[in-house]
Amino acid sequence: MNRSAPDLGPIDISGMPAELLLGMYRRMLEAREFEEQLYYLFLTRSMPGTMHQATGQEAVAVGVISALRPDDYVTSTHRGHQHCVAKGVSLDEMMAEMFARRTGSCKGMGGSMHLCDFSKGMLGAFGIVGAGIPIATGAALSAVTRGSGQVAVSFFGDGAMNEGVFHESLNIASLWKLPVVYVCENNQYALSMTVDRSSAVTDLYTRGCAYGIPGERVDGNDVAAVYHAASRAAERARSGGGPTLLECVTYRVRGHARFEASHYRDPAEVEAWKGFDPILRLRAALLGAGAASEAELDAIVGQVEDAMQAAITFAENSPEAGPEDYLLYITDEAAHA
Repeated sequence: MNRSAPDLGPIDISGMPAELLLGMYRRMLEAREFEEQLYYLFLTRSMPGTMHQATGQEAVAVGVISALRPDDYVTSTHRGHQHCVAKGVSLDEMMAEMFARRTGSCKGMGGSMHLCDFSKGMLGAFGIVGAGIPIATGAALSAVTRGSGQVAVSFFGDGAMNEGVFHESLNIASLWKLPVVYVCENNQYALSMTVDRSSAVTDLYTRGCAYGIPGERVDGNDVAAVYHAASRAAERARSGGGPTLLECVTYRVRGHARFEASHYRDPAEVEAWKGFDPILRLRAALLGAGAASEAELDAIVGQVEDAMQAAITFAENSPEAGPEDYLLYITDEAAHA
C-alpha cells in the first residue's frame, strides 16, 4: 500500500441500524476526545508516566468491539485507551487511572499502558509488544473449557506480528480451534519502522495461512467495514470454526509516544491520511444516508465533551494512590498484613 496516497472509498452503512451507527459514532468521539484531553493534560499538568495515542485509529477498536458480546474478552496494547473506551470501561475510572488515583480502573497502579477492567472483559493492556496475544488465546481456551460461548479478541500492531509469540499462539489456536480473533492494527509503523522494512511479507493478513487460519484485510478507517469483518470472525469463532486473522489498515496521525518527534514521516503523508479521518467519514455517511441530522450529531459531540470534563473533575478530586497501597491488591493475605 502506498502510505502517502491511500485509496479509500466512501463508507457503506446500508442496512445497519441507526442506533448501532450512532453508538459507534459516540464511542469513536469518546476515544478521540479522551486522548486529545490526555495530550493536553500531560503537557500542562502534573500527570505521571507517559502515554501512547492512537489518534486516527478509532474505527478499529470501535468496529471490532461493537461486534462482540458484553462478556467477550479483549486484550490490548500499550496504545490501548480506545479499546477500553469501546469495551465500556468507565471514563471516570480511566481518567482517574491517568492521574494515579485510587478510584482508577487499576486503583492508580497501572497507568496508561496497563489499563484493565475484568468486569468488562477487558483483560489488560501491556507494554510488552505482543504480550496480549497469548493471554487472549488462553482466555479463548478457558471459554471452551467452561462452555461459555465467549470469544476472545487480541489487538496488536504490525510490529507484533514479527514476535515469536504471535506464531506460537496462532498455531495452538488453530490446532484446538479456539474462539479467538486476532486483530492487527496495521498503522504502518512499529515506532519508526515501516512494514516494508521489517516484514518480508507485507500482506500481513496472509500470515494466518501457515496455520490454516483465514485472513482478511479491511479498511481500518471504515468503522462499518471493520464491524462487518469482525462480526463474521466472531460468528465463526463462536460456532466452533476457530480463529481468524484480521488486518485493519489504518494510520496514527500523532507520534509514537508522548514527546516523540515524527521526523521519520513525510508531513504530506500525515496530511493525506488526515483526509480519511474515520470519525468524519462516519459522520458524512450518517448525514448522507439521512440516519442523523447535523444537530443530532453535534449534540453527541457536546455530550462527549461534557462527559470528558466530568471525568477530569472526578479524577482531580479523587484520592492519590501512594506507596502504602503497594500490597493491597496482590492477595487477600497481603491486604490484611
